[in-house]
Amino acid sequence: MKNILIIAVISAIIGGVVGSIFSSAATEPKKPTNEQLIKEFYLTENAVHISPHGLRRMMDKGDTSFVLVDLRSAQEYEKEHVVGAINIPAYKDPDTSAYDEKERIVSAFRALPAGKDIIVYCYSIPCMTGRKIGKMLAEEGIYVKHLGIGWNEWRHSWTMWNHEHEWKTTKAEDYISTGKEPGTPALRSLPSPCGDGELAC
Repeated sequence: MKNILIIAVISAIIGGVVGSIFSSAATEPKKPTNEQLIKEFYLTENAVHISPHGLRRMMDKGDTSFVLVDLRSAQEYEKEHVVGAINIPAYKDPDTSAYDEKERIVSAFRALPAGKDIIVYCYSIPCMTGRKIGKMLAEEGIYVKHLGIGWNEWRHSWTMWNHEHEWKTTKAEDYISTGKEPGTPALRSLPSPCGDGELAC
């Protein structure tokens, strides 16, 4: 009788261990394939990034479906900014971040018009300001898009991101404003190689 009890206890323990192994194996998430990772990357890229060329084209058409936000300091914004951009500074001055002013930043973004895409830009392509502010806002349920370039490329590297044949018909100065007000982009009818629809730039 004692042996039967010992066998029953051992069997129960073994059964429990084996059962938990199979159970955890069944519920453990599968590692994504390279193809799935690549697909997810491009879905994310297209959801987050806005082409500067596409933005310039929207500005030329008078498109009002978006709000462009300059994250640089008020001092830098007032000196020069992309025409039509408003300023929600993530910097107190050119050398001091304002990431500690989360409540002010989140409140300012929350007050923007509903139903419009919010596009942010900061200093340059590698600058992390837009990404850090985007993360801060996403944690508060506010989702912004990111201009594919920063102020430095918009102002000083116009030919880097515009098509070569457009260098004669467009110039950075036409898309820049100064002072505390955003300014209004001029309507222009320029040919665009981007095309229309989902795959337009």
